[in-house]
Amino acid sequence: MSQDLQKEVASRKTFAIISHPDAGKTTITEQLLLFGGVIRSAGTVKGKKSGKFATSDWMEIEKQRGISVTSSVMQFDYNGSRINILDTPGHSDFSEDTYRTLMAVDSAVMVIDAAKGIEAQTLKLFKVCRMRGIPIFTFINKMDRQGKMPLELLAELEEVLGIESYPMNWPIGMGKELAGLYDRYHRVIEQYRSEEDERFLPLGEDGDLKEAHAIQKSLYYDQALEEIMLLDEAGNDFSRERIIAGEQTPVFFGSALTNFGVETFLRTFVDFAPAPSSHESNEGVIEADNPKFSGFIFKIQANMNPAHRDRIAFIRICSGEFERGMNVTLTRTGKSMKLANSTQFMADDRETVNRAVAGDIIGLYDTGNYQIGDTITNGSKKLEFEKLPQFTPELFMRVYAKNVMKQKHFHKGVEQLVQEGAIQLFKTWRTEEYIIGAVGQLQFEVFEHRMRGEYNSEIRMEPIGKKIARWVKEEDADEKLSTARSMLVKDRFDQPLFLFENEFAINWFNDKNPDIELTSLL
Repeated sequence: MSQDLQKEVASRKTFAIISHPDAGKTTITEQLLLFGGVIRSAGTVKGKKSGKFATSDWMEIEKQRGISVTSSVMQFDYNGSRINILDTPGHSDFSEDTYRTLMAVDSAVMVIDAAKGIEAQTLKLFKVCRMRGIPIFTFINKMDRQGKMPLELLAELEEVLGIESYPMNWPIGMGKELAGLYDRYHRVIEQYRSEEDERFLPLGEDGDLKEAHAIQKSLYYDQALEEIMLLDEAGNDFSRERIIAGEQTPVFFGSALTNFGVETFLRTFVDFAPAPSSHESNEGVIEADNPKFSGFIFKIQANMNPAHRDRIAFIRICSGEFERGMNVTLTRTGKSMKLANSTQFMADDRETVNRAVAGDIIGLYDTGNYQIGDTITNGSKKLEFEKLPQFTPELFMRVYAKNVMKQKHFHKGVEQLVQEGAIQLFKTWRTEEYIIGAVGQLQFEVFEHRMRGEYNSEIRMEPIGKKIARWVKEEDADEKLSTARSMLVKDRFDQPLFLFENEFAINWFNDKNPDIELTSLL
């Protein structure tokens, strides 16, 4: 790989934004896009009545509900770096989409509500990042409202998440008393709601302002200096190495809604976020500077453009250089393909991309060739990157088309939404009636909404309750083993499995059939 290409790859900063619902994840995404120059104004997520919606929430149901239900990809240039942001769903019902997205990034930004601290979904997603060794940058949001004390939030980070923290800035007051941020890294105080020419006040070597200023009259100014002194003396030492290893998280305070502290965060993040990392494969570690092109499909999305009803496969480029029109091999099938139609994104907006490098996320127009987890490359035809996670569903429903005259629409919709990973499909063993499985109830609602809106197919769903899915080998699939508490079905790949009523039913099955192995997904 040439030095110019190595430099280009090193400039890529590809990260996901993760949080519990309503912590402000989508709002901070919009502010980052504002500083990237790709939008002119950031509308708040509250703006459903005004008709203003978050840029990253492009799907109709997202606009109606004001929540993210699918990962969005957004790209822009900032200070010499190419930024690839993946905004993920915060709701736990869409964890699978978020988990797959985390396989495609080099770092993560964790957004925390200052009033609520570490919440359940944040903890889950943090554990995935920790498991993968992904560096985590923390943005403690909503400092313009009353919340937990900053030292309490730091303690929570370290005790609940088990990760070292290093505050890059420190709040001077909060809520109605918020006066500014003491920036330890840039050695300035950033004033809240000030004129642009007075926004940053330089600090002297003693840690106080170089010149007297009205902010020093704030009730919380001296308290902030005392807490900074405490952090300097008793806090963790800053370590770039530990950040990259995922063992220390730089912490930033601010308010995404009022756009306070966000630009400083972005500027600092670009300085410390890692360049594209290596990826595990069946042929060993593939480094980003490997000259051969390779990548994997981590997401498939249908109907991003309702006018064309197209389907896009999102690929994370792991190594080498992509050029439109290049020939590659789809490893799963061994099929040679020409990548003639490719695109870059701003949520649902797109433009043709002729060239991209390791670390970039691009979209490939898909006519049904790709599956989530596929590897494509112009190198070894046997190369395969590590498998992407798939969750075992817990909730199940039978699904039918209300209008038998629209079976074609029904089957097309089910097939495409299943290929996206939005829902999992099963069929009864003999009659092949459709059963759909999901991790959470909201997935069914999104499925029904999209079937009606995108495929013109009204559906009827009948709950069959919470089940425990366990796969068996083909030679062990015997319908005689089905009971009132276990149903033999097959998945979309025709692999057999049982849907068990509860753990008792599994134990009973194991006692009766000790030679049959039951397996699950994640």
